[in-house]
Amino acid sequence: MRLTLLGTGDARQVPVYNCSCPACQRARSNPARRRGPCCAMIECGSQRWLIDSGLPDLTERFPPHSLSGILQTHYHADHAQGLLNLRWGQGLIIPVHGPDDPEGLADLYKHPGILDFSQPFASFERRQLGELRVTALPLNHSKPTLGYLLEGPEVNGSRQRMAYLTDTLGVPDASAEVLMQQPLDLLVLDCSTAPQPVAPRNHNDLTRALEAIEQLKPRAAVLTHIGHAFDAWLMDNPDALPPSVSLAFDGQVL
Repeated sequence: MRLTLLGTGDARQVPVYNCSCPACQRARSNPARRRGPCCAMIECGSQRWLIDSGLPDLTERFPPHSLSGILQTHYHADHAQGLLNLRWGQGLIIPVHGPDDPEGLADLYKHPGILDFSQPFASFERRQLGELRVTALPLNHSKPTLGYLLEGPEVNGSRQRMAYLTDTLGVPDASAEVLMQQPLDLLVLDCSTAPQPVAPRNHNDLTRALEAIEQLKPRAAVLTHIGHAFDAWLMDNPDALPPSVSLAFDGQVL
């Protein structure tokens, strides 16, 4: 299995428009420090699934028939805005598997075009997509939101296991139980802000992210959905992350 982090920023992205903080100034001078909308791509055997669709240039990045489909975590604009243009394509159907959200985003359900929303995930539902096994895990967010447990083919009685959990505050107990059934090779986890004295509403700060990592005990953890203020804080606190925890960057392959 190969997981590529296509975007690792929060809804503001980095640099933030008209912001002069150290992180935004660094991102303007160094493109490698920029952060686009939070999304990823999982590849396993013949399967190639986009995880979220907030990138505005999906039609340019992905030629027709190059994607098996889209695993949508939720329908906030920064995670789904790319669908608004992609749907007007022709001559193919792209399955979009995500949470059952009656509101969706804008008029996507009313005018889906080439997008097929007909098979939403139920909580804890497992689907076999070729050699890739996907389990939908409910998360704590302001809209119906799913994280995904991604498992490769069985080899010598075990499977490679990755979890992609973005836009969440902590990890719900029932979802954590599923993740802890067997060791996790990799955890990609929402961490939008530096440590906060009071728990944020919809996203992890570093304190809550590290608590979730301690609970789930992955072999390695990567923090994503990064805000510019957190990037700036880390510039002043470069030793804040434990050795097994790293900060995601756009284009990173795991």
